[in-house]
Amino acid sequence: MARYFYDDDYGWPAHVPVAQRRRLAEREAARLMKKGQQLAPVVINGSKIVKTFWGKAWCDNLQRYSDFANRLPRGRTYVRHGCVVDLQIVSGAVAALVSGSSVYRVELNVASLSKPQWKSVCADCAGAIDSLVELLEGRFSKAVMERLCREKTGLFPAPAEIKLKCSCPDSARMCKHVAAVLYGIGARLDEKPELLFTLRNVNQQDLIAHAGEDMTKTKRGAAAKALAADDLSEMFGIDIVQTPVRHKSRRRT
Repeated sequence: MARYFYDDDYGWPAHVPVAQRRRLAEREAARLMKKGQQLAPVVINGSKIVKTFWGKAWCDNLQRYSDFANRLPRGRTYVRHGCVVDLQIVSGAVAALVSGSSVYRVELNVASLSKPQWKSVCADCAGAIDSLVELLEGRFSKAVMERLCREKTGLFPAPAEIKLKCSCPDSARMCKHVAAVLYGIGARLDEKPELLFTLRNVNQQDLIAHAGEDMTKTKRGAAAKALAADDLSEMFGIDIVQTPVRHKSRRRT
């Protein structure tokens, strides 16, 4: 069972040094794995939490949460020090374990992207994303990136669309453990960007399908122009051909 470290004067969990938090996290992870639980810890290599387009875009979006600003830096410290023992992302929800004065359970519920909003995103990006690989690797135009990351109407949830819960005694809506999980999601999206679509309960294949439809319409338009030329030939009983360019012959001297 996880241990708690209390301050003698107020009964509030005392500050726990980083090394002690790490040891606690390792012990708790070992205990849970011994019981057969599959864990997915957030492991940060180097000083940067995220490195790819999707991870950076998620963390950039967190900076918009001005009402959480004072808690976010502590969360970055926690996730860098390996305190997120487990982080699982499923449709519309995140479940995690974070080591602090104890090992706390964090739950996040994220609202699904509305159908009209998702349809608008797909329509705006139609024809600009060629493949699923390109989509997941974040290799597309600046216009597409801006559309996907657009505040309020893009893929990233607003604070009002996230319900936060932590088992720690901190009464704040966002404690440092929740903040650590939010940054941990960014790190997880570095590894598996498709989890963003899972979290918002939409199918990333829809973006590719719309791109295919747009390409089909383009081909149909070209075919229609060719057909119009054929109809014109039949109407007037003449053959419409492209007149070859004749080059003037040089006079011999």
